[in-house]
Amino acid sequence: MSDSSLSPRLRFGLELVLLARRWRGVVDQRLAARGLSDASWTPLVHLAESGDGIPQKELAERIGLDGSSLVRTLDHLAGQGLIERRIDPRDRRLRRIHLTPAGRQATRAIREKLASAEFELLADFSDDELSALLAGFDRLARRISKLQTPEGLRPNED
Repeated sequence: MSDSSLSPRLRFGLELVLLARRWRGVVDQRLAARGLSDASWTPLVHLAESGDGIPQKELAERIGLDGSSLVRTLDHLAGQGLIERRIDPRDRRLRRIHLTPAGRQATRAIREKLASAEFELLADFSDDELSALLAGFDRLARRISKLQTPEGLRPNED
């Protein structure tokens, strides 16, 4: 992938980004066969995992999209009958997103495709190796969260 003469610390970020793109490419290819793009299947999976009925703004944050991009995606998913927007009874300004029965069925099929692709991609790893990688991802995610706080966003002091 990249220059292996560099230290692991200097290679890690670029390797992770390139690998994530390739991973996503394989997964997207498998799901495209069902007529789903990353933009359409990701919100469905997040809705299913969150317990459904989360505010539109929260869904946008979870999947890393700005609000206007998510609105177009949700319009498309609603047009397919996979989601519906409901006004929050406690705050009528909020729209909560819910999976429809067809959306739940589509999400089950998506998860099956994801599991199949991931099983294939991870075939060369033991459960212990995967657990170690996930523990590393968790540590990295905590560090990223810490750096994204207002006090963590100060300029790098070189």
